[in-house]
Parts: sequence; C-alpha cells; structure tokens
Amino acid sequence: MAYRTRIYYTDAQKVEMWDRWQRGETFHSIARLFDRYHTSVRGIIAATGGIRPPERRRSHLALTLAEREEISRGIARDPSLRAIAARLGRTPSTISREVNRNGGLQRYRASQADQAAWDRAHRPKPCKPVINRALARLVAMKLRRLWSPEQIAGWLKCTYPDDESSQVSHETIYKSLFIQARGALKKELQQHLRAQRAMRYSRHTSQKGNGKGQIKDMVSIRERPAAVEDRAVPGHWEGDLIFGTNNSQIATLVERHTRYVMLVKVSNKNTETVINALIKQAHKLPSELYKSLTWDRGKEMHDHKRFTLATDIQVYFCNPQSPWQRGSNENTNGLLRQYFPKGTDLSVHSQAKLSAVARQLNERPRKTLGFQTPAERFNECVASIG
Repeated sequence: MAYRTRIYYTDAQKVEMWDRWQRGETFHSIARLFDRYHTSVRGIIAATGGIRPPERRRSHLALTLAEREEISRGIARDPSLRAIAARLGRTPSTISREVNRNGGLQRYRASQADQAAWDRAHRPKPCKPVINRALARLVAMKLRRLWSPEQIAGWLKCTYPDDESSQVSHETIYKSLFIQARGALKKELQQHLRAQRAMRYSRHTSQKGNGKGQIKDMVSIRERPAAVEDRAVPGHWEGDLIFGTNNSQIATLVERHTRYVMLVKVSNKNTETVINALIKQAHKLPSELYKSLTWDRGKEMHDHKRFTLATDIQVYFCNPQSPWQRGSNENTNGLLRQYFPKGTDLSVHSQAKLSAVARQLNERPRKTLGFQTPAERFNECVASIG
C-alpha cells in the first residue's frame, strides 16, 4: 500500500486554502487541489475554529533585517554596541537585548536573528475573557440562557457604557468558543450556540427550492404597501411552518416592526388545520397590531382567503425560492432550532411549552432594536393604542 508523504503547506497554499474555505468549498474539494486527505486541510482550518487568522505584519518599531545586518557587520568591525546603536539611531539597550538573545557577540547572525524574532512574535496576547474572569463568567451565564454572542456583546455595551473592561465583542466570544487554546470559555458552551458547531463555516451555501405548488388567488409580495416594507409601523407579520419527525410541525409568527414572536401548535399541516390555528391566534391580538401576514408558497396556506375573511388580515405571498423576503421569520426559525432541533418530534410539545419558548425569545435583546427586547417594543405598541 502506497502512503502519501507528509506535506508542509506553504504560506501561499494556506492562503489558497482559506480563500476556498471562505467561498464555501468543502474540506474534500480543497484537499483534492493538493492531492491530500480532507483531514489534512481540516487540521489547519480547525486550529483557529474556522476563523481566518489575520495576516501577520511586523511592528513598525521592530528591528528590520537591514538593521540586523548592520548590527552583524558592526560586530565584525567594532564590537561596541553603543557605536552600533548610534549609527542605527537606536538605544544601546535595544541593541544589547538583540545581540544577547541571539547568540551574543560571537554567534550573532542577522538572518537567524530575524527569523527568531518573527517566530517569537507569533504569540497572541490573552483575550479579555482570560484577563477578566468575572466577564467570562457573565458571558458564560448568558450563553447558557441561549443568548447569541452578538446579543451578549450589545447588552454589555448598553449595561456598562463607561467600563470597557466589562465589554467584549461578539467576535471575541466566538473565537473564545472555537479556539479552545485561548482558555477563555469552556467547550461545553458551544452547545448553547444556535448552530452548535465547533467551528465557523462559510455563509456561502446554496439553498434549494422546496417545490411549493401554486395557490389560487395569491396576492404577491410586490403588492405589499411600502409601510410594510420599511417596518415603520407595527402590525405586519411574517409566518411559516417548521417541521419535525412524524409529520409534526409548529407555526411561527414574527412581527416585522418589533420582532415579537408567537408560536402556534398545529396537529397537522393540512390547510384547514393551519388556517383554523392562525385564525384563533389572530383573534388574541388587537386589530391595530395584526394588519397583514406574509407567508411562503406552502400548500398549508391554500385556504388563505378564508383566513382573510375571518380576520380582515391580508395575506401576501413571497416569490418562489426567496426566503430572504421573510428575513425576520427565517432568522427566528433558525433561533428556534436551539429549542426544537431538526430530526425531533415537535408534536410532543404543548402550547404552554411553545409559549414559554416564545417568551424567552421575546426577552432576549436584539441588535436591530438597539438591544432592546421584542417584548419591550411590543408592549410599547400595545400601550400606544390603549
């Protein structure tokens, strides 16, 4: 059996590797480029949690290779470090440290010293959660409550506006989770992330159409009023079904202005059941806060005209294979997978359970709301019509 020889990737190869990874290519396809196994590529990508390391640069204060060559020549001519420092415009202590850490007067070599300095500089400074353990504990607590790193970072900035030591960016939180060598946050906290992944994957993924059929008398999203489009006023909702095993599903509703979430238990996906559940839910809200509903082209909305007659709520339908036209609802459905993972039976959850999950989502701060919660915004709308 022939074995491939071990390969040490060059900097140029690693750049190519990262470029392809960020374009959404798989480990297998990248590995084929180098005639290697996919584990070879995965080892490099996973070492930094799928997050591309920043390009390394030398500090403008550091000694250059040309200066080190001048030090080497100076030692050969006259081993006076003060004289060498004067010619280079550096302090004598800088030259003394440089020579002593690289072999002394007898063994100093410019190229070796320059490479050693580059290698020594490859030491990342500790991140803020490592230095501030109280901050790390606070971040961990919020993660366990299923807050996203971005929500945590925004909440910290609003809660401690004058204390930078108690603030941390969402990117630092992700890196602390994905790069365990940092020692900031425990790996077990990854399970509280929405995607529960061990590394960052490219956002460039393909989305396949779901083959939804035609619905009679649809009103296209193109006819939706401009006031709905710019989210200026409350009362316009987006809806969808999320599916589980055993033909189970949950209806999800998100208000566009406040991002307020409602979850509705439905026993099956036929149009009569879904429409009846949506009518019942709509009657729980003031008419001022439920004016329109935007849905995809799922057959569960085949009887949408009955919904409109019973509630006076206009239903608009997205274009085929255009989930971004219900962006708030798509994002919420992703959040809900933390509570209702794919491949599980959704029928086991009661309406009380669904309402409790919706309440928890509505009490999480949102960046798009200035890190207010959807519940706070929605309650303001209720108060304004009271």
